Amino acid sequence: MATEKVLVALDGSENSGRAVEYVGRLVASGAGLVVALLHVERPPDRDFFASEEAWAEAGKERMAEMKKFLAWACEHLREQGLSPDRIEEIYMASCRSPVRPMAEMCSLGTSIARDILKVQEEGGYNTLVIGRRGVSKAEEFLFGSVTTKVIHLAKNCTVWVVQ
Repeated sequence: MATEKVLVALDGSENSGRAVEYVGRLVASGAGLVVALLHVERPPDRDFFASEEAWAEAGKERMAEMKKFLAWACEHLREQGLSPDRIEEIYMASCRSPVRPMAEMCSLGTSIARDILKVQEEGGYNTLVIGRRGVSKAEEFLFGSVTTKVIHLAKNCTVWVVQ
């Protein structure tokens, strides 16, 4: 049986948490399943901070929160029976992050949806799981939804949208 690779895109919202829980329920019977948990960093806007230090501190706090969320997601999948060697954790730092760790790949921040789909394509993930929406209705109207963009741009993979 071929290995099924599932990519779960996370933003730390309740909906992305539900996406992890949904995948967790499915993996209990998923022999041969590999699950990658992906977060594409969206750094705080530099213009909102009086100094580089304050901006860097906000970036560190945001990164720590997301790393904590990723750790919870990994633990949840392990508790559901997925072997630790079948869980991958991908933190795609922003190229503009004030605290960017050294990484092979970073997000330019122009399109998180395209960053997600780049990881999906390059990693050979058959299925992409994403929460319905992590932004407010006003933000979705102004900027669009990452989920909507992923649905419209995805090719050669199945997309599951979890509410």
